[in-house]
Amino acid sequence: MELETDSGVANGEISKEIGDINLAYMLLAQKLAKQDRAAAMYRLGVGRELADLLANMSLTQIVKLAASNFLLCSFRLDDQPMFAAFGEEKDTTLQQAHMSILMSARRIQQSREADAMA
Repeated sequence: MELETDSGVANGEISKEIGDINLAYMLLAQKLAKQDRAAAMYRLGVGRELADLLANMSLTQIVKLAASNFLLCSFRLDDQPMFAAFGEEKDTTLQQAHMSILMSARRIQQSREADAMA
């Protein structure tokens, strides 16, 4: 029985932590979208429609969405070249430039794939 209780507590803590991450992420995303829409689109990896939606959400909407127990943000470093870029360069500026190039190329590729499917 103790395992079930511990598991329930752990799941509750994890859900709360996911909610905290979601709220922080959504507030940051909205701030970026309001300050510089183009930069937000690039940094968040979202299109104009979603950037507009983020910029115009009320605090109540953000809090309600953040309360989900599903993580709203995701890693964009899901392939080998992205992770490899972190280990290769010692210079932080060069490493960030390399990551920007990889992410831009990836965004273009995703856009082309979406156009091809349409």
